[in-house]
Amino acid sequence: METSIQPRLTSKNIEQYRTEGYTLPEGKVFDDETFVALVEHFDKKLAEWPNDDRPEAMDTPHYGDAKLNQWALAPEVVDLVEPLLGPDIILFSTHFICKPKGDGRRVPWHEDSAYWRSLLDPMEVATVWLALDPSTKKNGCMYVIPRTHNTGKKGFSDYESVDKRISVFDKEIIPSQRKEELAVPCELQPNHCSLHDARTQHGSPPNTSDIRRCGWTLRFMPATTRLNPDFSDRQLIYLARGRNVLNQNLADPTKEYPHILE
Repeated sequence: METSIQPRLTSKNIEQYRTEGYTLPEGKVFDDETFVALVEHFDKKLAEWPNDDRPEAMDTPHYGDAKLNQWALAPEVVDLVEPLLGPDIILFSTHFICKPKGDGRRVPWHEDSAYWRSLLDPMEVATVWLALDPSTKKNGCMYVIPRTHNTGKKGFSDYESVDKRISVFDKEIIPSQRKEELAVPCELQPNHCSLHDARTQHGSPPNTSDIRRCGWTLRFMPATTRLNPDFSDRQLIYLARGRNVLNQNLADPTKEYPHILE
């Protein structure tokens, strides 16, 4: 089976992330065998997913499935964010966003930071968006609007309600505060990834194609970012690398916490 060394961020990747708010590293994240095992594990989870729950809504699955931490905390993943966050790194969250073929819902324009404004201080999170399937313009890949992480709003735009029946979320950045004409598609092959800043505006169209589009978001923060203790019973964090600088309460990556998902 073909294998390849996981991608390392180049100086160009790092500069693009800093200035544009996103970057697409070249190369595969995992070796082929490790990646196939991840996809097979996800497919099993999806097969057991309740029929009345949308597959786009598999948020923080690692809380109830500790095996996922073998991939989420793998050196191949953490190596991607260390140049951006420093040597002391915490896994903040994960989310499978699986758009089924034919009726996969759109992801409204948003900043991740808008959902976390009361959770984190300071707001510094880097997301690894790992493609489990091909993610293309045809099947609803993610689009980012470059340089929005450095605007006056800095991740806290104003939002309006949208139809939850066709959208993954029920809120969207108001049109006057986004510039969709500048959006860039993040097209990815399986086992490839993009990185984006939590304050970068992004979204994706619906998947009306005959091909599934699944991505796994792995969200990391520097250990100098603090989780609001008021949310410690609902939000778990894991040490991914280095030191627990602020001596925060950390979850055990070998333990499962299904009660938090209830």
